Amino acid sequence: MRFNPKARLDTGRVRDRGRGGGGALGRGGGGLGGGRGGGPMMIPGGMRAGGGIGGVIVVVLFLVLTQCMTDGGGGGGVPGLGAASYDTSRFAGSDRYENCRTGEDANNDVDCARVAVENSLHDFWSDELGGRFQPVEQLATFSGSTQTGCGGASSDVGPFYCPADSSIYLDSTFFDAVLERQLGGPDGGFVEPYVLAHEYGHHVQNLLGTMGRVRTQQGPTSDAVRLELQADCYAGMWTRAATSTEDADGQVLISELTQRDVEEAVAAAEAVGDDRIQEKTRGQVSEESWTHGSAAMRVRWFRTGFDTGSLDACDTFAAERL
Repeated sequence: MRFNPKARLDTGRVRDRGRGGGGALGRGGGGLGGGRGGGPMMIPGGMRAGGGIGGVIVVVLFLVLTQCMTDGGGGGGVPGLGAASYDTSRFAGSDRYENCRTGEDANNDVDCARVAVENSLHDFWSDELGGRFQPVEQLATFSGSTQTGCGGASSDVGPFYCPADSSIYLDSTFFDAVLERQLGGPDGGFVEPYVLAHEYGHHVQNLLGTMGRVRTQQGPTSDAVRLELQADCYAGMWTRAATSTEDADGQVLISELTQRDVEEAVAAAEAVGDDRIQEKTRGQVSEESWTHGSAAMRVRWFRTGFDTGSLDACDTFAAERL
């Protein structure tokens, strides 16, 4: 993946919280893999330090309190539960992204690459959704722990989207410490963009009111799984169009996306399939506890989005076969 050196980066929505303190998440959030409930759950449910892979607690999230996410009419996210109702001004940002100005910076610095990916996702979905689009309030990186509209989150939490403040959160050490070392995922430059695109997919679902359709929360054909597979499909849609996204001046943001990049996204999707996580952590697979779908499902729906580029094709709630 290469960025256009002439592209201009917008850091207005990307912030670093630095190191902070906070408790467990108490309201729903859409995460990358495993778990369910009104707060955090372990992968796969109940794995604590001393058990599982490397004895490390791996916490992930799932959206449950759908009444907090939509207006009840199926028309999109609730303005009252978006950024306007959650004061983020008290969080002092670091200067982590201060020097991220151009695509050349993105080619030389992983933090600036994160900014460029957010800019690309913003441009793609603003074009795709038109008047229905609203940007994420922030893509926030942190270390240790932080407070969110969904409660407190620690570094043990994988990347997630919080609909209460329309923001994406991640500790960037997740990719090496958890996805690669614990879950056997790939180590490549396009892994994080795939994850960010998946989380941005949850933002799109919040805007479109899809989160309000979640009623069943576990099982291979549950609404929870359908929600997560749709986010993978949306990630595929963005990947297909990534090299056509532009900055505010009309300069292409991403100049090159290779087949290897796509393969890295597929490998990451496989690594966070419920069956793969369960095999790694418990040595057996229990389909009835799935919340995100199997490795094969996740790959299938990412490829559906990549091959079709269609919102309608990504309607997992209407699909008979997942």
